[in-house]
Amino acid sequence: MSAEKRKPVLVIGLGRFGGAVALTLERMGHEVLAADLDPRLVEEFAGEVTKAVEADCTDVAVLRQLGVADFEAAVVAIGTDIEASVLAVLALADVGLTNIWAKAVNENHARILERIGAAHVVFPEQRMGERVARLLNERLLDFIAFGDEFAIARLRAPEPIVGLPLMTSECRRKYKVTVVGVKRKGEDFIHAVPDTLVFPDDELVVSGRIPDIEEFSAI
Repeated sequence: MSAEKRKPVLVIGLGRFGGAVALTLERMGHEVLAADLDPRLVEEFAGEVTKAVEADCTDVAVLRQLGVADFEAAVVAIGTDIEASVLAVLALADVGLTNIWAKAVNENHARILERIGAAHVVFPEQRMGERVARLLNERLLDFIAFGDEFAIARLRAPEPIVGLPLMTSECRRKYKVTVVGVKRKGEDFIHAVPDTLVFPDDELVVSGRIPDIEEFSAI
């Protein structure tokens, strides 16, 4: 289904996280209804998203008035006010919305959100902190974690495998990572095959368990 045909998405809370979500969805072609109690934020986003409203989205009657039951999804991006976050998720569940994403500030907050109807709970500050810490490793250029153990990373080719085809370096057997692709300066990204030769300045895209990727990048 194309983005143009999708039902609108509601974003509640226009702080840094919610604002980034709303603007990104809008750029992707979604219709976005952005809501906040702060009139200054509503005014700021009025010209940037499909519609921005000053509304109390912890109130079921308000959500029904906005037609939220027919939305594709809702993102509860309220940060420091845990009570408002919980009440917003409850209200969304009460109007029948099932695809609810919510920002959590700690594990207890996350458990509550999940129990009352949030289908997806995210920890943006924690995840970004972990990502920055890992990227401080000079060889890791980018890093995306999936769950607690698995990740895909972009890194500079480690010295021991430079000059060798992948079948010879045996990354999967020796280092327990899979080289998915190679990006060479001035050339297009290529998918890795057994006879792909690794050059000194190559960037590799690898997948595997996080400890194995970190160890591989440091060899």
